[in-house]
Amino acid sequence: MSKVVLDMSVSLDGIGAGPNPSVENPMGAGGERLHAWMPFYTPEQELTAGVPAASEVDARMVQDLFAAAKGAVVLGKRTFDLGLEPWGGTPFPAPCFVVTHEARDDLETATGTFAFVTDGIERAVRRAQAAAGDKDVLVMGGPTVAQQAVRAGLVDEISIHLVPVLLGAGSRLFEHLAPEAIELERIALIDSPQATHLRFRVVKQEPEQG
Repeated sequence: MSKVVLDMSVSLDGIGAGPNPSVENPMGAGGERLHAWMPFYTPEQELTAGVPAASEVDARMVQDLFAAAKGAVVLGKRTFDLGLEPWGGTPFPAPCFVVTHEARDDLETATGTFAFVTDGIERAVRRAQAAAGDKDVLVMGGPTVAQQAVRAGLVDEISIHLVPVLLGAGSRLFEHLAPEAIELERIALIDSPQATHLRFRVVKQEPEQG
């Protein structure tokens, strides 16, 4: 059965993107450190971050990430704006749905299609589910759209890549949620020198019988 999976790298202090993101620095100041566990991190970036190359464990996690994204992807407008140029297309070879206030035609790229959804996160996820069929929908690309999806109760699983760094400033992943607690069940824990890979099932509350 298709699942909606939120996948994000975060620092130990809960930051999913550094301050002042730009086209030149899409993850914000210091934010690229959050992706140092990925095996396509370049030697120059390794030197800058002062961390060694990713491990076989991390490589397997990236393979799992790309496998999970074969259905459809939901991302935010800022991630699209800052990521399109370095990506050269969609981040994954799957239909991508951008949550935005700006109406525009679908964008065809060499790797896939971006569709722009102006009527909210729920509509974006539903369209992604329809496109994905029995495959999973991946929510990625920025704390804002992640918070919207969690707050709306749309997320079935949360995959967190916890990076051993304190960034100190930036956008925190789990701010601005509903005041009610959201229960999680841990279903996976895989450790490497670069990151602790955690996966949780969101415990959905059964509606009260009237």
